[in-house]
Amino acid sequence: MTATNEFDVVLADVEIGRTEAERYARDGKRLHLGNCTLEGADLSSLELKGWHFDRCRLGRARFDGSVLEQARFTACRAAFASFAGANLSEAVITGGDFSNASFRRSSLAHASLSQCKLMGADLQEAKSWGLSLDEVVLALAKLAKVSFRKLTLRRIDFSEAQLVGCDFREAVFDECSLRDAAMVDCRFERADLRGADLGGIRLADAKAFRGAVISKAQAAVLVRELGLDVV
Repeated sequence: MTATNEFDVVLADVEIGRTEAERYARDGKRLHLGNCTLEGADLSSLELKGWHFDRCRLGRARFDGSVLEQARFTACRAAFASFAGANLSEAVITGGDFSNASFRRSSLAHASLSQCKLMGADLQEAKSWGLSLDEVVLALAKLAKVSFRKLTLRRIDFSEAQLVGCDFREAVFDECSLRDAAMVDCRFERADLRGADLGGIRLADAKAFRGAVISKAQAAVLVRELGLDVV
């Protein structure tokens, strides 16, 4: 165990459970965890502000209701982890696999997610004001009532995602995919969809694009998807 100017405690290559995490949290310590194992650990309702999880194994760990403001997750393996109701404001997730993780009703305000995988993750009703997304796989994810308004979305894969009631107004799509996504009650007014794959769109979903900007090529794709012949 060591300390740096940025962190009170630096731990590497150890297994961390509820008892250890709770002790450090109670003492207000900021931890850097390198290549540590927290698989299945219950870290719910703990004050973990500013902690850095670097290359950690977090599969099925529970952070429900925890304070993770300004926390960092770098190249972590966190499949089926739960962050339900957690405060992840200004958190940074870079790389790693969070497939099937739950962020339901969490706060992701001004958080940054880049080059990571959240396939099948549950982000329903997550607070996303100021969220930054770059190269994120959200295929098959549940994203009901999430706002992406005015965001620039770069290389985001929403294919087959459940985008029920999402707000994409004035969003810009850059090399994104909405292929076969369910977009019930979504809003796309003044969104720039020219950088999005719109394959597999159904007639009921096409109505959501009213007021959005698309290219001529995309318009042709939509016409074909809707079973219409242009002569």
